[in-house]
Amino acid sequence: MMRKLTALIALIASPLAAQDFSEGSEARSWNLYAEVPARFEARVVDVLCELSGDCPENCGDGTRQLGLIRTADDVMVLPMKNSQPAFTGAVAELAPFCGQVIEVDGLMVEDADLNARNIYLVQRIKAGGADWIKANTWTKKWAEAHPEAAGKGPWFRRDPRIKEIIASEGYLGLGLEADAAYAEENF
Repeated sequence: MMRKLTALIALIASPLAAQDFSEGSEARSWNLYAEVPARFEARVVDVLCELSGDCPENCGDGTRQLGLIRTADDVMVLPMKNSQPAFTGAVAELAPFCGQVIEVDGLMVEDADLNARNIYLVQRIKAGGADWIKANTWTKKWAEAHPEAAGKGPWFRRDPRIKEIIASEGYLGLGLEADAAYAEENF
């Protein structure tokens, strides 16, 4: 078990492969530091399963962080967001492809000096020879899961989980009294 964990950590932290994954990429720039376009084939995996052997069915049905094991070099790539402006992650986009080999197109953040490697922003997905699909379904899936929060404005202003936390801990996370004192002093 420890040997498997050590080998996987080495894969995640390994230097970037010499292969240029930007070839054929149509990824849109986010103007992020150290971003490079990257299009590659990979198997969708449950990261915790790969690291620990704790492997629920279907990659945890959207409750676990998902990763991509690149077929070109067996390196684990960590998809941290989809193509939407909010940094909501990529699990909603990748969960339907658990265990499958897919092609992805997006932006890789890589800077050896900062030890930033294998962080990925997936923008498009192609599976089984089908057409490309945009990785932008998170907000739609959130709305379907929370019909009671329908309305205008950003999803996070209507999310019942967020509203519950704010009601008990305040906007600053320091308690309602701290919020009241801050508001009194500043507004």
